[in-house]
Amino acid sequence: MVSKTVTLTNPQGLHMRPAGTFASAMGKFASNVTIVTGGKDVNGKSPMALMAAGIGCGTEIEIKCDGADEQEALDSAVQLVESGIGE
Repeated sequence: MVSKTVTLTNPQGLHMRPAGTFASAMGKFASNVTIVTGGKDVNGKSPMALMAAGIGCGTEIEIKCDGADEQEALDSAVQLVESGIGE
């Protein structure tokens, strides 16, 4: 398992569009992707779970990836978050 902590910079937080973009991108990987925020584990491949987590701008999140392509999944997830997830 690999992980990294990053800060969400999207002005409106992880709402429907960035949550869908993130989940779709993570769906390409075989590894499990988990977002840890506020003591909760959230499935990083589920847009509904990501939106329900209520992750706001400036929130530090830990991204955990576990599986055959975990490093590639983590690198992609971190790049997405740091680039604003398309916003």
